[in-house]
Amino acid sequence: MQFPCTPSWPTGVAEAVAVQNALRDRVITEDRLGAVRHVGGVDVGFEDAGQTVRAAAVVLSFPQLELKDQALARLPVTFPYVPGLLSFREIPALLEALKLLKITPDLILCDGQGIAHPRRIGIASHLGVLIDTPTIGVAKSILVGRHEKLPPQRGAQAPLIHRGEVVGAALRTRANVNPVYVSPGHRVSLATAVHYTLACTTKYRLPETTRLAHRLASVLK
Repeated sequence: MQFPCTPSWPTGVAEAVAVQNALRDRVITEDRLGAVRHVGGVDVGFEDAGQTVRAAAVVLSFPQLELKDQALARLPVTFPYVPGLLSFREIPALLEALKLLKITPDLILCDGQGIAHPRRIGIASHLGVLIDTPTIGVAKSILVGRHEKLPPQRGAQAPLIHRGEVVGAALRTRANVNPVYVSPGHRVSLATAVHYTLACTTKYRLPETTRLAHRLASVLK
């Protein structure tokens, strides 16, 4: 996968927040994506007692969801753990993994937030802007916002609201199982983000994209 060169990465909190504030105006939350024939998933794990980021990227055919490509990359951790700033720990290694892919995904689902973030630029939005690719945030827990109680059936959803703004949706991908939290990353609307999240989810709670990326990032080789 090819994309423009990325800028140097900040090492301090104030500088990182400034970068987020500058980038969030470039986030597009309407549909600007073409035909989706391949969907990607990204996730990270850590090695060496947390000193090394292990980044995984996978590509699946769509709608068949057959694994077509995968890649791993490792980089030293260069940014501290700060809630709301995880992009700066994870994206440098994710970019290296994405560069190794032979098949370019038309859409990437990220294990994390899109605009459901205090500054409206979680890892999915940040990554999408950097590589100018449609992205969706699919998180296992809430970072910001609240939602009404969901019915138990698959496909049930409720708006995730933060400071009076709809920033995502709580989405039940399996009946009677805890929801995931979907938010637009970049070049994708909320309705489209929910659609593709459900379309990429089979018998597990997580979409196959991020589930397979998580497995690859977590199993040491």
